[in-house]
Amino acid sequence: MSAVPNAPFVALSAVWLVLTGTLCNLRCTHCLNASGPDEPWLAPLDGAVARRAIAQAERLGVREIYLTGGEPFLHREILPLLERCLAVAATTVLTNGTVMTEALADALAALARASRYSLEIRVSLDAPDAPANDRVRGAGTWQRAVKTVQTLDARGLLPIVTATDISGESDTYERFRALLRGLGIAKPRVKILPVFPVGRAAAASGVRLSESDLEGFDRTTLQCAHARTITADGVYACPILAGLPEARLTDGDLDVALRPAPLFHAACATCHRTGATCRNA
Repeated sequence: MSAVPNAPFVALSAVWLVLTGTLCNLRCTHCLNASGPDEPWLAPLDGAVARRAIAQAERLGVREIYLTGGEPFLHREILPLLERCLAVAATTVLTNGTVMTEALADALAALARASRYSLEIRVSLDAPDAPANDRVRGAGTWQRAVKTVQTLDARGLLPIVTATDISGESDTYERFRALLRGLGIAKPRVKILPVFPVGRAAAASGVRLSESDLEGFDRTTLQCAHARTITADGVYACPILAGLPEARLTDGDLDVALRPAPLFHAACATCHRTGATCRNA
């Protein structure tokens, strides 16, 4: 990969834990890592491995931790792991919003109250209306996710609705805000991500970055210059490319992965073109 441009490693601002690997109760048509309810091609993260990574991240000065999958609320140790994360840094859980219960929401609210760091819950919706969303995520998913948004908001957790821009319409952001206001959400929070050419949307684009594309561009602004992703099979620079052998930086400790990351994938071109980040910012 000598001809492939790299992103420098600057500092470990964020760590992503792919808790359930590709295990999920849904099979969304555009899923970044082709997650689903079948035998996961990327295994769930063992609790002991996750705790070791959290401890390493703490030592390295991490400021944000993200828990993802798959569906992270399917992990049997989600609450104790979340408690451990919140002892270290601001923590976000990314969920499809279809497995939330009142008891789980109560537990999350209790963890948030007990921590000096913030707890964010990002709930995925891909359209502000049920028919369009459910074509992508499955029948009934819109209603269940909307209920989760209301359940979390009622407990003061102020969820962030996160959507992939599958429609390409210019008013998507405002339509989501209008939906949330209509649901009684006083402080609607929305994050829109582009479609990345990976997972089930891998055929979306074949464009890859070259050194000439990056001439005059500040590579330290890329997410992969400040973040690392922990999975059951190693450490990656990017949560979008987690599990792809070419993207693996090490199959060992987090410390070893603090080096330049190759910008080899078409998804890297999407980040460069759109300025996208998977983080909450």
